[in-house]
Amino acid sequence: MSSVEIQWMSTGEAARRLGVTVRTLYRLIDEGELPAYKFGRVIRLQENEVDAFISQSRIEPGKLQHLYPDARRELSEIEHSLR
Repeated sequence: MSSVEIQWMSTGEAARRLGVTVRTLYRLIDEGELPAYKFGRVIRLQENEVDAFISQSRIEPGKLQHLYPDARRELSEIEHSLR
């Protein structure tokens, strides 16, 4: 058995750590993106799993180009007209 003590977080604490509403936290849990545990009527999350979720959610450079395709096309047109 592991000698490391688990640090538990309430849903309110986890939501604050993530910077989201509790409702969004429940959606992340329900969609299987974030593990959670139910003890009777109480839902708890492991602090290390919340931190791991934060790390895994980091956006790598160049991954959001689909959100601004027109800006890229405009930049390409400007570069082409300067040649």
